[in-house]
Amino acid sequence: MSTNDEILNTVSWQIDQQNALLSQKLRIGLRDITDPELGMDIIQLGLIRDIHLGEDETLIVKMILTTPFCPYGPAMLESTRKKAQEVSEMETFIEMGMDPWDFSMMEDGGTAAEWGLF
Repeated sequence: MSTNDEILNTVSWQIDQQNALLSQKLRIGLRDITDPELGMDIIQLGLIRDIHLGEDETLIVKMILTTPFCPYGPAMLESTRKKAQEVSEMETFIEMGMDPWDFSMMEDGGTAAEWGLF
């Protein structure tokens, strides 16, 4: 594990092994998508749970939201799809994950205490 991975809580995606260069481009490009309520990007928040290449030359992005009833959810999902498609130059689909989000998923290992919630 590199020093950077030790500091950051980096999610491992299938695309990391399938195409490392594309994975890096996606990690950078998807930082443009921000959760408007939290003011943090979807990579920082750990909302992208996986990305992989589909059998039919497509890109599949598994994403979750911070809350199931996020009012910005549909717009964030579509913005994520468009950005991933732009970066990858591949037809892209979003797969909505159902696992609940929590602070431990954040890139910097954020905790609820740091956010003043406890």
